[in-house]
Amino acid sequence: MVYPLNEEILESAEKFLNSVNKDLPEGMELEFEGFYQRGFFVTKKRYALIEDDTITVKGLELVRRDWAPITKNTQQKVLTAILKDADPQKAAKIIKDVIEDIKSGNVKLEDLVIHTQLTKNPNEYSQKAPHVLAAKKAIEKGRDVGRGSIIRYVIVKGREPISNRAVPIEDVKLSNYDPNYYIENQVLPAVGRIIEAIGYSEQEILHKEKQSSLDAFF
Repeated sequence: MVYPLNEEILESAEKFLNSVNKDLPEGMELEFEGFYQRGFFVTKKRYALIEDDTITVKGLELVRRDWAPITKNTQQKVLTAILKDADPQKAAKIIKDVIEDIKSGNVKLEDLVIHTQLTKNPNEYSQKAPHVLAAKKAIEKGRDVGRGSIIRYVIVKGREPISNRAVPIEDVKLSNYDPNYYIENQVLPAVGRIIEAIGYSEQEILHKEKQSSLDAFF
């Protein structure tokens, strides 16, 4: 059950703060940061909370630039299902459905595109990063690519290292993307800590197994 913020709760919070602060050393003070109706903690520095339909996430954000839209959207939907709808089963189903869509090709190519900006010219890089090799492939096709260019690429099927399979979006057909890469290196890493926090393992998600103990989560 979600409890709205009201005067009674604020008064209780103020009394609690006063009782704690009077015993703290001089210069230290506990402050009221907010009233969160629901939340979950993976660790003390990795958590997600909701306050008035606004989700606050710490330590679980998609801060890497090499996340595809399908990954970011899946994480956001999963957090909403858990924190707003209080429905971990719905969250698990969202992940399972996305995985099935990726496996079956029921996705848009734009949702698989990874965007990375070049900080220097492609031939100045020593490392073989995916966006660098994709940039060099674009140059081979006669496109104007240089420092500051946004490289939009998709990881395609193959046995070569991932970096070698980064291909500019202009040269990719939907049937060529690598579903295993997007499941194992994109979606699951983005939601892994979250699903573990609500009682699921990656294997249970991948094999569509249920876990009855989830009923006690909320």
